[in-house]
Amino acid sequence: MSGIAWLQKTDPPSSLPPTSRALTEPNGLLAVGGALTPEWLIHAYRHGVFPWFSAEQPILWWAPDPRAVLMPEEFRISRSLARSIGKRGYETRINTAFAAVIEACAGPRQGMPGTWITREMHEAYVLLHRRGLAHSIETWHTGRLVGGLYGVGLGRAFFGESMFTRETDASKVALARLVSECRARNVPLIDCQMPSPHLASLGSRNIPRWDFEARLAGLINSRVPVWREGHI
Repeated sequence: MSGIAWLQKTDPPSSLPPTSRALTEPNGLLAVGGALTPEWLIHAYRHGVFPWFSAEQPILWWAPDPRAVLMPEEFRISRSLARSIGKRGYETRINTAFAAVIEACAGPRQGMPGTWITREMHEAYVLLHRRGLAHSIETWHTGRLVGGLYGVGLGRAFFGESMFTRETDASKVALARLVSECRARNVPLIDCQMPSPHLASLGSRNIPRWDFEARLAGLINSRVPVWREGHI
């Protein structure tokens, strides 16, 4: 990883280099090291950068090009998802079980060794949640948490981090609730970070990094209604 900035825990968040210095292979790798304090995370998200690393690695910071995003008005609800929303008896909630959602997202998945949501990551986002900046959207069924997602809300942008499901379409139902909340708050941008066929099937698309950062600059300092605890 020659040419990559190596950062110390004692460095200020402003030590993160400009995203123009990110590698093309692996796509978007920008820096190594630093810290996962709320100050570091807030600075990173505000500049289009996010952490992503496994338990065996140091902190890795990323700014991929292109960037996967979901515009709420482009969210696709299939017939099966519409049935799940209306007929499976799911209930969605906001911020009632944040720690449980992130713990579930860190759980084992079929065909995937280990997890990138380390204990350090878990604790860092719980701290952001306590500051009112990280949020969980949860899907419940007969009193059980069966799906959900979590991410960071800054200004009029939402940065999705991870999602999980234990019953049919439960994570997609949570995403539908997130889209609804974003529309209600005039949040026009959901960051999906890395492209994936699953997210593309729901309406996400890839945009150049410069476009993502230009949009973000116009949204990040806006005020939106507080993401309060809520049930539907």
